[in-house]
Amino acid sequence: MNLFAVFNRDGGTFRTTDMEAYCARAAETFKAAGHEIECHVVSGKDVVSAMEKAASTAGVEGLIAGGGDGTISAAAGIAWRSGLTLGVVPAGTMNLFARSLKLPLDIWQVLDALAEGTPENVDIASANGHSFVHQFSAGMHARMVRYRNSMTFASRLGKIRASTRAAIGVMFNPPEFEVEFRTGGKIGHRKVSAISVSNNEFGRDPLMFADNLTRGHLGFYIADPLTPAGVARLTFDIIRGRLKENAAVTAMTATELELHFPRERHDIRCVIDGELLPMDRDVLLKIHAGELTVLVNQPQQREMQERDGSGI
Repeated sequence: MNLFAVFNRDGGTFRTTDMEAYCARAAETFKAAGHEIECHVVSGKDVVSAMEKAASTAGVEGLIAGGGDGTISAAAGIAWRSGLTLGVVPAGTMNLFARSLKLPLDIWQVLDALAEGTPENVDIASANGHSFVHQFSAGMHARMVRYRNSMTFASRLGKIRASTRAAIGVMFNPPEFEVEFRTGGKIGHRKVSAISVSNNEFGRDPLMFADNLTRGHLGFYIADPLTPAGVARLTFDIIRGRLKENAAVTAMTATELELHFPRERHDIRCVIDGELLPMDRDVLLKIHAGELTVLVNQPQQREMQERDGSGI
């Protein structure tokens, strides 16, 4: 396979890695497995343009992307639209998509896994055409990311500390807003503190990522208006892997979901794969089953199900 690798030198683990040595290792590993590869180390601001260059280069069949969840999400969107095979090098803090793909989380070990890996078709989702591989969320998560982004941190540990402080801030000041939703013929109107729509259902890991990306549906989670004590109980249940059992949470699945926010609010935001973005009052979410090709070393069992809007 003819591969083009883009590594974000500003992403997490790569900040403290000898990137010249890493690229040399990557080239050696992939060539030994019969691939042709061209490696590029770029700054964070140049990652997307470098990956788009790969997508427009004649003869390129696969994109190897290395960085945090934001980098990987952008790479997935480019690979999806361009029909390229995606290889994920997890160099961020959470590495949620890599966890869903069951890839090694060590940046050196994953090179061997990808070089010897096999292409597999997995699901990708979109919100008003903006692709995502992990989740779309609004409410508590968006407020937490906004709080965290207002803090200064320069390291992976600093980001974790900032996230902890932000989560505590949200616990004592949870949002409350109205949402209307339509899916599978069902219509609902609720007051909520949080909404999350995931690319396939979350597993029981407290990091909340899908343990299978081939089921062909969205996970849809809404949390009733919460008090600080309610947020604490929800956090405790997430840590125990019991999100769906929390009394305030309603969980459903869907292949397509429409959200409408009836009250006009100033500067409303959502989070898509960790990135805080402006949010429209009307959001259409879709699953695109099997449309993203990725390199994996542990193929997932496809569990396509015709479930749409069903309760869990």
